[in-house]
Amino acid sequence: MDNNFQFPATVDQLFVQANQLDLYQALIQQLRKDFTLANSEITLSENMLPEQVFGAVQNKIFSLLHHDFAAYLNLLYIIDVPEHIIKKLDGSDFGELSYQISFLLLKREWQKVWFKKYY
Repeated sequence: MDNNFQFPATVDQLFVQANQLDLYQALIQQLRKDFTLANSEITLSENMLPEQVFGAVQNKIFSLLHHDFAAYLNLLYIIDVPEHIIKKLDGSDFGELSYQISFLLLKREWQKVWFKKYY
């Protein structure tokens, strides 16, 4: 893989890239760090399977959307998910919305981890 960052097209591709570059643990650490900074604790460990990590993130987003919208907005701010992208999402199905937001959040966290390694 070269040193040009490209956003993965799918959740699976994101985790494959993280594993291939030996950055999976760093991604988990970054997620825990930013969720903690946003006062939205999440239980993640480096030995969790990628689908477990994504499921935990999605469940947390779903919960925040339903029960603590201010904390959800704070989390997006801390992680720095672009607001203009969030505004384009269809919010009619909270399950699908939480999936899409979780993927956006993971892509941003992956970008942070990747740039820390290469720059």
